[in-house]
Amino acid sequence: MLSRVANNLIWLDRYMERGSGILNLLKVNFSANQDSPELFPWTPIIKNFTTSDNKFYTEDAIECIEFMVFSYENSNSIINIVTKARENARSVQEHISRELWLCVNNYYLYLTNRDLPKRLREDDPIQFLEDLRNYHLIFNGTADITQERGASYYFMNVGKYLERVIQISDFTAIKLVEIGKTSDNLEQSFYWKNLLLSIGGYQLYLKTHKSTFNEDHVIRMVFQDKLFPRSVYYCVNKLNRHINQLIDSGELEKNNIEFLLGKLESTIKYTTIENINKQGLQNFINDIKTDIRNISLTINAVYFSQNN
Repeated sequence: MLSRVANNLIWLDRYMERGSGILNLLKVNFSANQDSPELFPWTPIIKNFTTSDNKFYTEDAIECIEFMVFSYENSNSIINIVTKARENARSVQEHISRELWLCVNNYYLYLTNRDLPKRLREDDPIQFLEDLRNYHLIFNGTADITQERGASYYFMNVGKYLERVIQISDFTAIKLVEIGKTSDNLEQSFYWKNLLLSIGGYQLYLKTHKSTFNEDHVIRMVFQDKLFPRSVYYCVNKLNRHINQLIDSGELEKNNIEFLLGKLESTIKYTTIENINKQGLQNFINDIKTDIRNISLTINAVYFSQNN
């Protein structure tokens, strides 16, 4: 497979995964902000998903959602993310299913409808965001049931799980900043609950622990749970499997990627909560992000430099 095609497939899923995560974060923060605006402001989200020269600032919820969804000035707005995903999908139409292309294209046409911003201001913002997020769920479901299991599918999943690890790390880091500002246990539990809601783990947490929010339990679930599809360990494990499938199929050569992924997977799996607390959760997150960045760079260096 040409490097250009593989790169487009990776970024197709990276963009769609990023959009899904941002929409869920916006939805959860909107609900929390309505009850406790002092605890759940919009500034940290805007700051995290915009460039350093961004001048946008407001605590008006609708204006923030509008900026994060429709602003062409924000590279991480949903409309920009979906536009990029569509461009990648269009360039590799022969490598993805027709149904998958239609999913992305229909989503783009829906987002660019001139009447859509008006609906945000007139209707329920939660339902508005949920309707957008449904396009991402449909995309994932369509990819799973229509995409043949081959190089294209594996490269797409590499993109998805790379992006998911980065998002989980970023979402947790955002909450850690807020948690560090208070010593009130009740307020801290609100932040942990908000994090779990943002990554879709709240219901599973309650089923598993049936108790108040315990920091160690949350950290273990978010980073080390083997069955939670949005835990860092689960994502790295899946990433490892798809990389190995690409190696077995001859799309990737055996190289340092296997070592880096195996090392990261083992580190996450066997690091104890005590060791995480000792080194600091923020440092633990930074180490994970550094390893993921190195893995991504290694894929680019090994694959994309050899298959142009």
